[in-house]
Amino acid sequence: MALSRLLLLCMVASEVWNAETRPIDFVCDRESRRDMNTVAEMEAALADCDALKTLPSPIQLPCIKVHKASWERKSAQEKKGDIAASLRALSRSVRVVKTLSQPGCAATLLERLEHTVNNYLHIITHLDVRRSVESPLFSCTPESTHSLSTVLWTFSRLITGKLEWLMADLTHGCP
Repeated sequence: MALSRLLLLCMVASEVWNAETRPIDFVCDRESRRDMNTVAEMEAALADCDALKTLPSPIQLPCIKVHKASWERKSAQEKKGDIAASLRALSRSVRVVKTLSQPGCAATLLERLEHTVNNYLHIITHLDVRRSVESPLFSCTPESTHSLSTVLWTFSRLITGKLEWLMADLTHGCP
């Protein structure tokens, strides 16, 4: 019960912090991006959550594999679309699994993950990238898993890989 309250408090605190954040602040402040990445905290909470060994339904994993040369040839808008498509699919999958989960630490952890993914999706979709048309297509054939540990690891790779590479492309507009 105490773990559930702690997770809920962390989720509310992250929502309050993100309420005043603008997408350009996200692009220009690497430290803020690091602070927003709460995957390690969710992994620690998962270790304390005995109820969540296997998910009741599979979660679609975000596309994290990148062919460096083809990624560099993409426009910033295409990169944004790739990341947004992965985040949307992950959010939908987590929402479905959350509705199938029993109340308790498992549901709380899934709710926190959904909230975190949606925060990133909100920021990505509001980035001002005007060079070309956004591509809502996946850059891979998505895989699924019943392991929340794998979901968290893959989500972490998405935000420390593709998302950080996109931010590096966009920092030219920073003050």
